[in-house]
Amino acid sequence: MAGSPPQLKHVGVYVADIERMRRFYGDVLGMVETDTGEVARYGNAPIVFLSADASAHHQLVLLQWPEGMERGPSTVNQLSFAVESLPQIRDIHDRLKQERVTKLLPINHGTSISLYSEDPEGNGLEIYMDLPWYISQPHGDPLDLSLSDEEIMRRTEEMVRADPSFRPFADWSSSINEKIRQRAGQEA
Repeated sequence: MAGSPPQLKHVGVYVADIERMRRFYGDVLGMVETDTGEVARYGNAPIVFLSADASAHHQLVLLQWPEGMERGPSTVNQLSFAVESLPQIRDIHDRLKQERVTKLLPINHGTSISLYSEDPEGNGLEIYMDLPWYISQPHGDPLDLSLSDEEIMRRTEEMVRADPSFRPFADWSSSINEKIRQRAGQEA
């Protein structure tokens, strides 16, 4: 595999009471909310992104799973591994296919490019590459990994710059760092 091995960076989990869990991770672990929204494909279920590190859009994702909805593969309930490049994502995509993994879902979040899948026991996996831009999350467009790196990046930059929430990631990170400092000051 070219480049560094994938690094475990964040986790997504289903929760029953998202407000309680948001407060818990904020009050107990000092995490701050970095984004929030609803996921249409899960019946507009609320989703919250949390981090205690301004260089990471999120370290924890909470999704309030709709009562009565059958659980299955998800772009939230997973272990997420960061890689350095699109060729690494393609390489892992090919390795997953060699392992006969059939549930492969490439998604462009604008802040990252992701490949969702499952391990042999059905645990959710995300292999992703961070991008230098921020747009409000959740956001997910289908991604065609057969396109060249240049074409994927060109299309992604066009998409994010058209989004009203667009900012360079460094600017967004600075504002989150201020939230983290404020929370730390409240706890001191």
